Amino acid sequence: MIILLTVAVYFAALMLFSRLTASRGADNETFFRANRRSPWYMVAFGMVGASISGITFVSVPGMVMRTDMTYIQTCIGFILGYFTIAFVLLPVYYKLNLTTIYSYLKERLGMRSYKTGAWFFLISKMTGAAVRFYVVCIILQSFVMDEAGIPFPATVVGMTLLIWLYTRRGGIKTLVWTDSFQTTCMFAALILIIYNVITQLGLSVPEALRAIAADSHSRMFVMDDWVSTQNFWKQILSGAFIAIVMTGLDQDMMQKNLTCKSLREAQKDVCTYGFAFVPANLLFMALGVLLMMLAGKEGVALPASGDELLPMFAATGSLGTAVTVLFTIGIVAASFSSADSALTALTTSFCVDVCERPKDERLRRKVHIGMAVVFVMFILIFKVLNSTSVIDAIYVMCSYTYGPLLGLFAYGLLTRRATNDRIVPYIAIASPLLCFALDTASKEWLGYKFGYELLMINSLLTFVGMFISSQPSSKH
Repeated sequence: MIILLTVAVYFAALMLFSRLTASRGADNETFFRANRRSPWYMVAFGMVGASISGITFVSVPGMVMRTDMTYIQTCIGFILGYFTIAFVLLPVYYKLNLTTIYSYLKERLGMRSYKTGAWFFLISKMTGAAVRFYVVCIILQSFVMDEAGIPFPATVVGMTLLIWLYTRRGGIKTLVWTDSFQTTCMFAALILIIYNVITQLGLSVPEALRAIAADSHSRMFVMDDWVSTQNFWKQILSGAFIAIVMTGLDQDMMQKNLTCKSLREAQKDVCTYGFAFVPANLLFMALGVLLMMLAGKEGVALPASGDELLPMFAATGSLGTAVTVLFTIGIVAASFSSADSALTALTTSFCVDVCERPKDERLRRKVHIGMAVVFVMFILIFKVLNSTSVIDAIYVMCSYTYGPLLGLFAYGLLTRRATNDRIVPYIAIASPLLCFALDTASKEWLGYKFGYELLMINSLLTFVGMFISSQPSSKH
């Protein structure tokens, strides 16, 4: 009951933020771009939380079981990616005064390229966001809602309804402030959970830091194994490209950055939260090492899946009710800060990119409701399928769909050639299919499984396909 009360108070706070930030005069300009008045430091702080989903909150501590703390290499690569976003992509977006970033493709490449980019985003974002939210709903259902006798469909509908309620009027303007609140809740919960685990281990904070550093799972860099997917240079490059694609070319992540007052403030925002990912993820990984120490001390067998490590201790009550409450707050804050922005970005892209009616407030309200309904339907379908292999396949599919987006933007930014706009949709569909065939053949014949580098190959295939089919142009 105390957990349900905590969640209720949390949502009441979100509704209060919504009421304070969404004035009665809020229109589409407010919903889509927050009237370009957001303080850059609030956007930067909120973006740290928005970029960490509920799955990240659960998964990153468990990653150290399998790959030690080598994920930090990817986080360092993120910094390079965010600098590219700040000084290559943002100047283009601000110069064209864009509401959605895919409008650039219409200006540079043509209408079919524009629609291709927008639809790739809509499909991948709806599917990916619904899967991530589904996993979080399952965790909350297992450890909180089942105990209260609340069925899973009611949980999904209720949580999605709450997201719709606090975003329906202010949209992105509300999210800039609620994300900051949710980031505060998430990191407060994380730090307090870490402190509780340290206390359970009977260590002081300095002793815990030394113990983490001395642990075999504290390895961060892999310099000697070129075949390993954890190789330093692979991870650095992959991290840079992941940041560029999953933030710089993703309307969901860029929409808040486009609400800053000026290009210079947006650049400060992106660079700031780019650096913040390293210490943020170090905290999650440190928690993972500490939890493994605690399991060893108490003689508890480690779970088969790393994703079960944190819930095994935090959600079951073995660390006390306070930690269970903190875990609930942390995972709710992390999941809602990504789900609410996804719903808003999907609404924005459909109204602006697909319907091309950015000023139609009635359409925006209908689309916002429609996206919430589709979101619920996707989650309930995943529940019916109830197959880990299906969920994994959907994640793989989403990772493939970002490759063509990177290829489209790279072609527009790095060349001055026109494109054969008519065949761009076919190239964008063929590229991930070829990548899938390449990855399958590589595993079958060479025993090599591609990692994040498949994203770069995917985008390169799109780029080459567009280049071969294009003609030189003096435009742009």
